[in-house]
Amino acid sequence: MQARSALFDVYGDHLRARGSQAPVAALVRMLDPVGIAAPAVRTAISRMVMQGWLEPVQLAGGRGYRTTERANHRLDDTGNRVYRREIPAWDGTWHVAFVDPPPTRAARTRLRADLMFVGYAELTDNVWVSPYRRSELRSVLDRAGAGVRTARADQFEPAPTSAWDLERLDASYSGWLTAVDDLVAQHLGAHDDPDEAAFAARFHLVHEWRKFLFADPGLPDVLLPDDWPGRAAAELFAEQATRLKPGADRFVARCLGA
Repeated sequence: MQARSALFDVYGDHLRARGSQAPVAALVRMLDPVGIAAPAVRTAISRMVMQGWLEPVQLAGGRGYRTTERANHRLDDTGNRVYRREIPAWDGTWHVAFVDPPPTRAARTRLRADLMFVGYAELTDNVWVSPYRRSELRSVLDRAGAGVRTARADQFEPAPTSAWDLERLDASYSGWLTAVDDLVAQHLGAHDDPDEAAFAARFHLVHEWRKFLFADPGLPDVLLPDDWPGRAAAELFAEQATRLKPGADRFVARCLGA
């Protein structure tokens, strides 16, 4: 697991509701139970500052870092999708983005990953589609130095759901349903302190679930089969996350010195 990704998870899942900031020492304490060493945490913080995700701030507990407005927007959008807080009604149309890609291969690779993460799929070369207009589209393209023209399509024949590998996603959700209980139990059993154990278990639960955002755009229910395993997987995730939250919250408060 990368320290940068772990920090995004901690800020999004725990610190967003606590002022979106924390001393460095608290971040190190929080990530220790999930196997991220202090030097890796500090290196990742420096990189996130350079990338515009974090900014330094002086806190009562020492030097710390808070998320930038850009990061807050990403964390809020991600949190809404992870916990399915806001499921928009689908009006039957598709949002299409005709992307003028950046010149370098590295920038194109990053852009591709970002577009997939916010819910688009490439229908054909440089033509990306989503069932909804994603609020992060413009900032993702601006960061990559890419241009875009957009359109709304009210008719597709056939529907562009083939842009996503739904068969593979089906298998991934089915695998999640059989593995998640063991995932949680493994981390609960690895720590003597029950609150630390709850934090570690919830952290890994959310981290693994968040990976689905790269593959699942949250297609409208009407476009999915009746036996779609993503529904049961989402219910199980929410059940486990809710069960682990009180202990995880206590551990975070302890790390922050509250």
